[in-house]
Amino acid sequence: MKIRVSKSISERELPLQLNISFQKIFELFQKYANIQFIDHPFHESAKKIVQNFENYPELISGFSDISFLEKYKEQIDLVLNPLFPEPLLLNEIKAASIPFSFTSFKFTDRFESIIKNAGESYELDVRNFEDGGMYIMACTFILSFVYDYNVDLKRPFYFDIPDKTSGTMKYYRATFNADFSEITATKNAPIITEKDFKELLNNFDNIDLWKEKFPPNSYIFKGFGLINLFDVTAEEMLSSIKANLLAGGTQLIANLQSNLRDFYSIKDLKLGYSIFDNINTKICETVVKKSNSIILNNQTEIKCDSNYFCAGILQKVFKNHETFIISDVEEYGLSTNKNPFYQNLKLLDINSIILIPIKATKNGDLALLEIASPRAYELNSVNINKLKEIIPVFEAAVKRSAEERQNVLEATIQENYTSIHSSVKWRFYQAAEKYFVESQTNENAKLDEIIFNDVYPLFGQSDIKGSSEARNIAIKQDLITQLSLAINVLKDACKSEALPIYDELRFRVAAYLSDVKEGLNAGDEITILDFLKREIYPVFNHIKTINNELFEKVEFYIKRLDSDLGVVYEKRKEYETSVNHLNDKLAKFIDKKQIQAQEMYPHYFERYKTDGVEFNMYIGESITKENSFDDVYLYNLRLWQLQIMCEMENIAFSERKNMASDLRVASLILVHSNPMAIKFRMDEKQFDVDGAYNIRYEIIKKRIDKANIKGTNERLTVPGKIAIVYSQEKDALEYLKYISYLQSKNQLGKVENLVLEDLQGVAGLKALRVEVMYHKDFNVKNTITFNDLIKEIEG
Repeated sequence: MKIRVSKSISERELPLQLNISFQKIFELFQKYANIQFIDHPFHESAKKIVQNFENYPELISGFSDISFLEKYKEQIDLVLNPLFPEPLLLNEIKAASIPFSFTSFKFTDRFESIIKNAGESYELDVRNFEDGGMYIMACTFILSFVYDYNVDLKRPFYFDIPDKTSGTMKYYRATFNADFSEITATKNAPIITEKDFKELLNNFDNIDLWKEKFPPNSYIFKGFGLINLFDVTAEEMLSSIKANLLAGGTQLIANLQSNLRDFYSIKDLKLGYSIFDNINTKICETVVKKSNSIILNNQTEIKCDSNYFCAGILQKVFKNHETFIISDVEEYGLSTNKNPFYQNLKLLDINSIILIPIKATKNGDLALLEIASPRAYELNSVNINKLKEIIPVFEAAVKRSAEERQNVLEATIQENYTSIHSSVKWRFYQAAEKYFVESQTNENAKLDEIIFNDVYPLFGQSDIKGSSEARNIAIKQDLITQLSLAINVLKDACKSEALPIYDELRFRVAAYLSDVKEGLNAGDEITILDFLKREIYPVFNHIKTINNELFEKVEFYIKRLDSDLGVVYEKRKEYETSVNHLNDKLAKFIDKKQIQAQEMYPHYFERYKTDGVEFNMYIGESITKENSFDDVYLYNLRLWQLQIMCEMENIAFSERKNMASDLRVASLILVHSNPMAIKFRMDEKQFDVDGAYNIRYEIIKKRIDKANIKGTNERLTVPGKIAIVYSQEKDALEYLKYISYLQSKNQLGKVENLVLEDLQGVAGLKALRVEVMYHKDFNVKNTITFNDLIKEIEG
């Protein structure tokens, strides 16, 4: 008889004194030892057991010293044998046990084997049952045994027992038989009344109350129990798989893989997941890490055709949406001439695999569940049936995942491709809700106009200076290169084949080249390219056939052309790449900073990329749902805007070293003191100013960067300086305070007070133009903080 102590009784506080006694089973043997059962088959053996037990009265009266189990193990083993019939020892998982401590002292053979496979360090202990819960459980037993109060606490006991032989975890549910035990109250045990019972029912988790009603060691347990375990690994894994699928999360595949390893008792089972894109007929990377896909094997995507898969997989999985099982990958390789799919499986040391297709979207996209083992026949057509119960849950999880993915895509579109900013989205929902309600009863229901009244505008731009001229120079340089290359081909052709047509064409190309060098006019590029296409390229096709040297000359010319545009696109590409690089840097910076600015007070923000970046902001009470607007928020946003322009200037300056083209930006801020209304234009899907008076503001925005300083030919906007345009002196005084603050932070330098030339339809504008202080070690992470700006405004 083996004894296993899960946790010492002395370490676990209980309302019970645990005394091990075999009195009740002794009384059963006494019954059969009685003379009236003389003809019963148990009579003689019962007499011997009774005689034997009478020599050890402590086995009847009871003991709490665990060492007595070892001392009397032969006698205990003998008396318990009838409860452990030999025919059932290999099948039943049963042990004699002391309740609430799970110290066990007699096991069936199967139970002993399970404990042995768990390893020497394993202790038999119940899952998720803290000492407080065990104490209350003991109290409910007392209520039932002693006071006949039934408490429906049907909480099963579970044991998680590792199996070292398979490297997996096994799960068992326990039942406890207390027929051979009794509970009695000591003289110190408080009497439990019906009032006490009701109070306990309303305070189940109050361990202090339970200890008050059932003090530690105030009752005596006498006897032993029988514990039976039932293997519920399959049920537990199914439940866990369902829970994990419903929970989702970044660890979903890892959790499911662990579940399936226990479920199939395969310690190195692999689980993969990929998406079959029905539109593009390819298996592509999912939102889960692509390394989780066995089929992809760290590729971004694979073409789903007969060059990769066999016809059976294409038909059964991707067309019929049926499960496909390869029990022996080697055999599969022989039947498919070792196709790429087989080769991929062998690289991953996979020798059996199950592919389970699950419909993910209405357009026929499939989620492909991949279950694999390194050994042949471990996964087969028989054990696939174990998954039947959870495949519907897989389907529900996949559909939910697809819906979540669709929501993310829609949110991305909403955020990046439409003009509905988060600060005003509430108003659109309000209008949509109203329209929905009205449309239920009125077929002529109309959507509300979205208008925000009394908002203050802020406009800023960091424009790449001389972008049109720089782009024209790049076009000119590329045309010069292309025409020069064409002349070289014709010149070499004359040497090999003295045809007058070559000289004539060379003359005409040279004439175009001369014109381009003198200057490029509108339409020149199209004219030249049309000439090359119609008259030069057909001749080049002939020149290629003359000899290998001319073939290589023509090929060299062709290689210098952009494959999509058919022109030399080298300088323009350098310029466009530089413009895009700078635009992205500035746009990402202001987008990130704008999120922080929203924390001050919600306001509308929109940003555009041109040759540079420009942005509009509107702030006012109508944009929020709360009556909380104050002028201090407008002042703070203006200071924030000026600070951001300084930082964007520094970003543009520091990025010059990272661009092939040397680009500079010129920055401008337009100040408008009077509130206005903005309206969402349904046809243009964007906000615009509303009302004839406010149109003047839009006219100024479009023309101001072309303005000159009055009495000069000098442009207002120049690199290295920020121009602040205003019409009222109070605005200049306000911004001079902000400039002074930023000068103290070494962000801005000297200030100029300027009067601007009148624009068409606009007169009387003035400007402050302030020098930007560039910093060689500029770092966007070390800029003036939002809190600094708030302190400046409040100060």
